[in-house]
Amino acid sequence: QKAGQLFSGLLAMNVVFLGSAFISSMIFNHVAITLADLWILLSILKVLCLCWIIYYLLGTSRQPHAVLYRDSHAGPIWIRGSVLLFGSFSILLNVFQIGYSAILIQCKSRVEIVFPSIEIVFIFTQAFFLWHHSKDCIQVQHNFTRCGLMLTIATNLLLWLLAVTNDTIHMEIESQLREVEQRFEGKAPFSHPCNETASCTCPNTTICKVFQKGYILLYPFNTEYCLVCCSVLYVMWKNVGRRISHHHAPHIKPQFKLQGVVFGPLLGTIAVIIGICVFMMYQIQATGSAPNHQVFVMYYSYYIVLLPLMSVGAVIGTIIHALEKKELDTLKNPTRSLDVILLMGAALGQIAMSYFSIVAIVATDPRDLLNSLILSHSVLLIFQNITQNVFIIDGLHRQPFAAATEARHTGHTGEQVVASELPGEEETTTSSNQEHTQMSPGKEEEMKEEQNHEAYDQRRVNMLELGQEIRKVSLSYIQSYSHLSWKRRVLREISSFLVLCNIILWVMPTFGAHPVFENGLEKSFYGYSTWFAIVNFGLPLGVFYRMHSVGGLLEVYITA
Repeated sequence: QKAGQLFSGLLAMNVVFLGSAFISSMIFNHVAITLADLWILLSILKVLCLCWIIYYLLGTSRQPHAVLYRDSHAGPIWIRGSVLLFGSFSILLNVFQIGYSAILIQCKSRVEIVFPSIEIVFIFTQAFFLWHHSKDCIQVQHNFTRCGLMLTIATNLLLWLLAVTNDTIHMEIESQLREVEQRFEGKAPFSHPCNETASCTCPNTTICKVFQKGYILLYPFNTEYCLVCCSVLYVMWKNVGRRISHHHAPHIKPQFKLQGVVFGPLLGTIAVIIGICVFMMYQIQATGSAPNHQVFVMYYSYYIVLLPLMSVGAVIGTIIHALEKKELDTLKNPTRSLDVILLMGAALGQIAMSYFSIVAIVATDPRDLLNSLILSHSVLLIFQNITQNVFIIDGLHRQPFAAATEARHTGHTGEQVVASELPGEEETTTSSNQEHTQMSPGKEEEMKEEQNHEAYDQRRVNMLELGQEIRKVSLSYIQSYSHLSWKRRVLREISSFLVLCNIILWVMPTFGAHPVFENGLEKSFYGYSTWFAIVNFGLPLGVFYRMHSVGGLLEVYITA
């Protein structure tokens, strides 16, 4: 097993290094390595991954004793739903890219149509594979399956890296806007790095504008899809050859219920509504030729109010986890280990960008209003990421609440009481029947009626006594439960509030609110190229962190 993991890991490492070398060469030397060359390499990798996935679906998984165990923790419904959602948007993104390239076919390479077509097939097949087989603990062809999984992980990582570094259509749009502004101002177009793309302009037609805007709107979902697929595939790789014993399987599967939760969803809904309003106002004003200074103040003020509330909630939840004294879940769980790694790793994107912003502001003019807001936002964002990670990781390592087990035990005891009392009645009635069978026929009917009436009264008394006993047991259970109920309620309120807050903080940067690049402060301090690379590294990780935090917080909510 160790040798197979080592060999497959080395395979993935070499593929990632090869692809990274191609991407770096494309960035720093456009002549030697072009984007078309990189697309050909990625197309070859995707075809190899497709061949392995089809072989797994039709061959490996259908062998006898291939899937004896399934990991109940792997591939929860929201992760698989994210794969389908982001996969659907990624397919639509590639459709828009094909349409955009087909309209500009006179200045576009045919590879720009073939590459998205292959990617559509790859995304659809991979999404189908992960939806149906993400829980598999395959027991045959271990080494071949590990290599196939690692090759697919490496391909998704390279697709993510390409999506982060390649921004061709955005550069084309920017060059067109610069040309329009120069013509409007009566200036001659000057030479800039995007001149080679400026000649390939989108005609003034509705369909071309739709393809262009749709591509820009759906662009972040492709990066999200690649990262989510990598996480699911890694769990499958860890589960190859794994044998799950019976005590690993959960006897009671907790379900998502909104019982007794009021303030968390209410405050979270208010935060979402206000965030949508701020986002819409930001999009309307910041996308103009001269962004208004007040829109940045409004945007950062919203974050400065929301982030401390989220941090305080996470700190309170962590304290309650310490007071609960629930047992820690020490069983081997690859999904939980990956969740912890992804939370810590994805948070580095926002934390790194925040530290770069802090240095830039302190070195320039921290007393300015906007600079003070950006500085406060950066510090609060670092603190919020740390406190939320501690709260989620602590909650993921706690045992689920055992109320269902106690209730089941109480129900069994009640059934045993009923079973122990009712046979006694039957014995007394049968013995009385035997005594009265020797009487005369005329008196037998009267005695049977009296006997039935007495038996009915006796059963009624016994049932009333049984009900009183069950009521006493229930009251004693409620009294013992009340000591923990407030802790559970607070944990669920905090988790639901943080879920909604992370959703709105995921929506805003995903659909185009990027003040870290548009306010101009860090860009003027570090330079366009350096800050563009920092934002392209940190922003996708920050978006992925918010989405992954929602899944972790839902787990904490369910197990509370």
